Formats: sequence, structure tokens, C-alpha cells
Amino acid sequence: MRRAWIRASTRVPARWLPFADAATEELPLGRLLRLGLFQVTVGATLTLLTGTLNRVMIVELGVPASLVGWMLALPLLVAPFRALIGHSSDTHRSVLGWRRVPYVWFGTMMSWGGLAIMPFALILLSGDTRGSRGEAIAISALAFLLVGAGMHTTQTAGLALATDLAPARVRPRVVALLYLMLLVGTLVSAAAFGAALHDFGQIRLIQVIQGSAVVTMLVNVVALWKQEPRRPMTRAEAGAGRRPRFREAWRTFAAGGPAVRLLAAVALGTFAFNLQDVLLEPYGGEVLALSVSGTTWLTALFAAGSLAAYAVAANRMERGGDPIRVAAGGALVGALGFVAVIFATPLHALDLFRAGTALIGFGEGCFAVGTLAYAMAMPSGQSGIALGAWGAVFATSEGLALALSGAVKDAVDHLAARGVLTGGMADPSVSYSVVYHAEIAFLFLALVALGPLVAARAAPRADAGPPRFGLAELPG
Repeated sequence: MRRAWIRASTRVPARWLPFADAATEELPLGRLLRLGLFQVTVGATLTLLTGTLNRVMIVELGVPASLVGWMLALPLLVAPFRALIGHSSDTHRSVLGWRRVPYVWFGTMMSWGGLAIMPFALILLSGDTRGSRGEAIAISALAFLLVGAGMHTTQTAGLALATDLAPARVRPRVVALLYLMLLVGTLVSAAAFGAALHDFGQIRLIQVIQGSAVVTMLVNVVALWKQEPRRPMTRAEAGAGRRPRFREAWRTFAAGGPAVRLLAAVALGTFAFNLQDVLLEPYGGEVLALSVSGTTWLTALFAAGSLAAYAVAANRMERGGDPIRVAAGGALVGALGFVAVIFATPLHALDLFRAGTALIGFGEGCFAVGTLAYAMAMPSGQSGIALGAWGAVFATSEGLALALSGAVKDAVDHLAARGVLTGGMADPSVSYSVVYHAEIAFLFLALVALGPLVAARAAPRADAGPPRFGLAELPG
């Protein structure tokens, strides 16, 4: 039966299977999809933290919103260390012969440990026990830190492993497929958590969070099974001197400036795209009078735009397109989307607002896939530090954007309430518009940072033969 199903599946045209052409003889589609399961668990954990638990802690458990925000921000403390994690996996010496697998596994174990103690920590934090407040905060902080450290470690080493296994010609498709699996993990887990917690209770909360811990560990074991080839250390390697220090590896990585410029562009672009995350649905409800159902559909439009971006970006890069140009095109499309959202209010055009939402999702998808593909093209000896640096900048910028967007809106509303802003400037849409204009400005700053990278890649092509996909070919 199983063999018959496999034979039938091979007859399905590749055009009907999203990103099926990312598979190669070295990395078949089944093995690639299995490897991408680590992205599914990361997406599910992110959904649990920033979606499900965010509401449960504030509404059902009565935890102060400020304390909830502080707890959810704790995983970001680990993000700046992703470059160090990537460097460690690049240079890891293992008697068993693995470089990436130990880091994915220990990241999984950290997530499992954090999720295992988290429900009890949250119950303590709600005050529904005899424990002290200080102990509850300390245990909750430990749980969130463990989950954050586990997610960042797993994702950094997992992406580096995908880079090691995928031939250079299909890496853009692999990047897009891994992003798609992250999106799948987010959507599926959101529905599952919502259904499981429909009849909320403390016992049910414990079961759901600890169940997700077990599922995360089991799924990641399946994802890692026989993925990385074993290459045990020789006696000469075991007796060799010290491994390269992180400072030395970073100096080599950043030599000549292109890598730093890339990270600056990632920081600016990610910050720009994520400023709207917590404001888009409130904007639709408060300013455009959309219903709860109508604003909920905005998430679907955004996701649809992102999904289309993954396919378009991967297709362009697979045909020899420059990933930096893809990222720059995403920034331009995103800026156009923010313009559409801004003009939707004076024009009273709901369809324009929805179209702008889809364009923002498309632009963010192209920008993320393009810059990540550029980082994945690093030589195998530095792919970990490159992906770690990309992930560190991405996560940190995303967290800063989420933290500052609401503060900017509240500050403008405060000025309007005090009479500093009068007339049309006191309209409720102005505070949102200020944020959207700032996002457009940051996107153009990201384009300024990306520009020289396109020139640097184009310059050698006239006299250096066919272009090669990778950061290593940049001058300096």
C-alpha cells in the first residue's frame, strides 16, 4: 500500500506540488519536507507564546499586561547570540561526527524544558497559589528564557543544516519552502490551540502546553533522523589546536563591509515591516469601522501575500536572479502597500486597504527570502555564523518594532488629547498614519543599504565568467 502511494505521488506533476522543484537527487523531496519540520515546531511555539498565551495570561489568568509584555520580550534576549550559536555549529568538533545535530537537539531540549514548567509558572504568576510573587516571576522568566533560547538555537542550526545539505542551485527554493513550513506551523497550531483551549481551565492549560512540549521534541527527532552525514573526527583533528574564536570568525565574515551592510539592511527592513504588526487590525477596526471578522481576514490576506512572495522570490532566484534585487523589490512593494493603507482612509476605500495589506505581506516575504538566501550562500565554513547573524538581527529588530509601534501611536494620541495637535491632525487616523509613514521611510533606508550590494555583485560579472551565488564572491 505504501509503495503504491509513493508510485502514485511520483506521477503528480511537479507544478501541482509547491516548491517540489527544490528537491534534488542529493536532497529528495521527502527528506527535505521532513527536515523542514523543525520550522513547523518553531512556528507552533511562536504562536503559543505571542498568540495563545498572550491572551490567556491577560484575560483568563489576570496577569498585568505590562508583566505579560515583559515576559514575552524575554526570548528576544537570546536573539543577539544567534551569530555565536551559528559560529559554534560551524566549528563544532564531535566524536560522533555531527556539527549541526547537537545544537538542534539541545535547542529542542531547552524548548521542551521551558514548556514543561511554563504552565505551573503561569498559574503561580496568576496568584492562584500560596507561593510568593517573586518566586512566580523568577520561574516564569526562566520558562520563557528556556523556550526562547531553544527556538533560536534550533532555528539557527536547522537552517545551517539545510544549507549544508542543499546544493547551491536550489537554495532559494529551499529557503522559500522552509518559510512556507514556518507559516504552516503557525496556522495549524493556531487552530489547534484555539480548539484545545475552547473550554479553558487550569488543567487544560497544563495539558495543552506540556502536550506541545512533547510534540515539539518528537517532531524534531523525526526531522533530524539520519539527516546530517556522520564524519567522526580523525586523530589529527582530535589533537588539533583550538577552534577559531568567534571574534576572529566575525572579523573574517565582516571583512570588506558587505556582510555588515546586509545586516544593516535586514535591521532597517525588518523594523519597517513589523511596526505595523500590532496596529493593522486596530486601524481597520477603529478608523475604517471593520468588524472583528473583517479585521481577522486581514491576517489571511497578509499570509496569502507572503505565500505568493515565497513562490515568486524562489522562482526568480532559481532563474539566476539576484537575491538582493528580490529583497529590494520586496521593500518597494511594501512601501506601495503602506501608501495604499494610508490613502484608504481619506478615500474611504476598504478594498484599497485590503490590497495594501496583501502587498505588505508580499513585500515582507520577498525581503525576508531574498536576504536569507543571500546569507545562506555563504561558504560552508561560515554559513552558521551568517545565518545566526541574520536571525539575530531579524529577531531583535522585530522585537523593537513591536515594542515601539504602540508607544509611538500612544504618544501621538496623547499630543492630540492635550490639544497640541488640532484640526485634521487630531483625527484618530493620524497616530496610525505617523507609524505607516515611518515604515515607508525605514524601507527606503533599507534600499539605500542594499544598493551597493547589488553593484558589488554585478561588478565582477563582466570579466569573471558566469555569476556565482554567494557572499564569498563579493569584493573584499
